[in-house]
Amino acid sequence: MSDPSGAASTVPSDEFLPRKRGLGETLALEMRRSGKAWLFVTPVLIALAVVIGYPVIRALWMSFQKDSGLDPATGMFVEGGSAGFANYTHWLLQQCQAGGETVTCPTGNLGSQFWAAIGVTLFFTVITVTLEATLGLGFAMVMGKTFKGRALLRAAVLIPWAIPTAVTARLWEFMFQYDGVVNRILGTHILWTSDAWPARFAVIAADVWKTTPFMALLLLAGLQVIPADVYEAARVDGASAWQRFTQITLPLLKPALLVAVLFRTMDALRMYDLPAIMTLSNPSTRVVSILVVDQVRQGPNSAAALSTITFLMIFAVAFVLVKVLGANAVRTQEEQREAH
Repeated sequence: MSDPSGAASTVPSDEFLPRKRGLGETLALEMRRSGKAWLFVTPVLIALAVVIGYPVIRALWMSFQKDSGLDPATGMFVEGGSAGFANYTHWLLQQCQAGGETVTCPTGNLGSQFWAAIGVTLFFTVITVTLEATLGLGFAMVMGKTFKGRALLRAAVLIPWAIPTAVTARLWEFMFQYDGVVNRILGTHILWTSDAWPARFAVIAADVWKTTPFMALLLLAGLQVIPADVYEAARVDGASAWQRFTQITLPLLKPALLVAVLFRTMDALRMYDLPAIMTLSNPSTRVVSILVVDQVRQGPNSAAALSTITFLMIFAVAFVLVKVLGANAVRTQEEQREAH
């Protein structure tokens, strides 16, 4: 097109303008896109339902069934009919069946050890996660600095985490034996894997050595996201190292720190290998996972109820960390961006 003066017009023709879609066309396009997305996602959802959903539903169903013991002919566990909530009250209220009557579980029965195992599990979780978060933060800050040999240090720190847990448990069991290296270095004669509190200390030491690198790795990733300009501006303003740590590092590291604590807490609540291998049947280190395995040998349905209780406990702790303590990393990062 040209104007009366002969100059070329800069106004585009209607045929070159993008056509505006109506509401119906837009909805149809979105439905086609979502349909294609579900086409790709559905096989994965089906696989997850089979691999995860079926075992969970099966365990719930088993938890409401009675244990009738072994069939002498086949050597297999047989079903004993509906048990109602008897399997749950067996653990939560420590009730056992004797001669058709409900009585308090006697000492030595697995049902009588439930709350003690819960206490030991929570004790290990609180102590180990606290120590690992503290040490992991220190290791991450050291590995985040630029110095000669940093790559070698990072590789060395990750070695304990890469070692299988069973190997770690056996290694520390040898170290904590009566004539092992720990007693020789300390000049003591402590039964580390037999006495109550020494056995707990031994398990904590092995777990901290094993999983602190995991915490350090997650926190190091969080530290590397913090812009160096923020620290430089703080130095120019005269902020001390402690002020930079408390006013910059910790607030900006909060999302990564809380996610690391969440992951490690859920893992600690499921602890099994270390106490099972290091201290064998020591009741002072019997966690809930060991109790589940011991119960499986006596009755799978009651063990299914205990597994369900364990799952609910882990879910409750995760819910508290995510909702109450603000371990939602996405929400925390959004709040920080809005504040700045």
